[in-house]
Amino acid sequence: MTTTTLFPGLPADIAGLMTAAMFCEFGTISQQGVPIDTPLFCFADPTSRTIDVGTGLAYPAKAERARRNPKVGILLEAGPDLPVISIGALATVRDANIQANADRYISEVIAYFAAFSAGNPWSVAREAVWYWARIFMHATPKKILWWRTPAEMDRPPERWDAPASFVYPPSDPAPKAAPSSPPSWPKRDWRERAQELLAQKMTGHLTLIDDEGYPLPIRVHANELVSDGFALTLPAGVPWRVQGKGSLCFAGVATFIGDVSAETHGARFKVERMLPDLPLVLDPREIWNPNPTVRANLVGRLEQELSRRALPLPVIPREPPAPTSGSIMRAKLMERIQEEMAMRDSPA
Repeated sequence: MTTTTLFPGLPADIAGLMTAAMFCEFGTISQQGVPIDTPLFCFADPTSRTIDVGTGLAYPAKAERARRNPKVGILLEAGPDLPVISIGALATVRDANIQANADRYISEVIAYFAAFSAGNPWSVAREAVWYWARIFMHATPKKILWWRTPAEMDRPPERWDAPASFVYPPSDPAPKAAPSSPPSWPKRDWRERAQELLAQKMTGHLTLIDDEGYPLPIRVHANELVSDGFALTLPAGVPWRVQGKGSLCFAGVATFIGDVSAETHGARFKVERMLPDLPLVLDPREIWNPNPTVRANLVGRLEQELSRRALPLPVIPREPPAPTSGSIMRAKLMERIQEEMAMRDSPA
């Protein structure tokens, strides 16, 4: 088994998958102590010890949570025959230079822009400054847990702990002015939304805070609607206690908040409420061509957040930049995984 110099003692294939991952489930902790998961693009550099994610400056709640409590959780899943990696990390929030963040974010995702552009050309997409203006969160691992494949998740994971020599930089100073308030996005009856999700055979990610204080997401095997919430079937090898405040996130399109208790074959999730629907997630076309109300809310909040930082509106290039090497690598890995899965699912 070979290991890496960036993460001494960590198997090289686990470190390599961390570098190649395109998506992650990203857990943060609210001011009320609730762990909240959000699916995000993620970017790692082979020369860096961090896994980086970005959130829009026009919807900065995740970054505000990470600045207040830097303990975050990351879940990486890449395919049925590849490892599942759970990471407890400390986050460093970078929002002092929004122009640099926008430039980097564009170059990190441009290799697979066509996959989420809703068919829009760059000439249209570049106008969506509310999307490209970004806050970055750099997550430096404190511990890494992994299972070799999803099928092995009924057994305890392997574990790596960061050496004492690791450095965890502080976040940029928080702006002195009060943060902007989120818009009043629409809310729906949670039971109605849950029925729709289960009719689509969607399974969620349950996020709980472990004994070390990290908000760790994990995919549930199955979920069933019950009178007060969900009955969840979980991997038996999950090493943290199944209890306390939690969130149940369905691919970002719906997130439920509630109380979790262990049951014989999994957990009971008693729903307290559902987070408001973010229009950009419910309908990706709204990212590039939002309706007037959504556009006004996004632009207004973006301007407030820039004003808090005494920063100008970032300039989005007229022509897309060259993709980073990492962006190209992630796109190729995703193509390979999708091809393998298509072959697996095709008739013999």
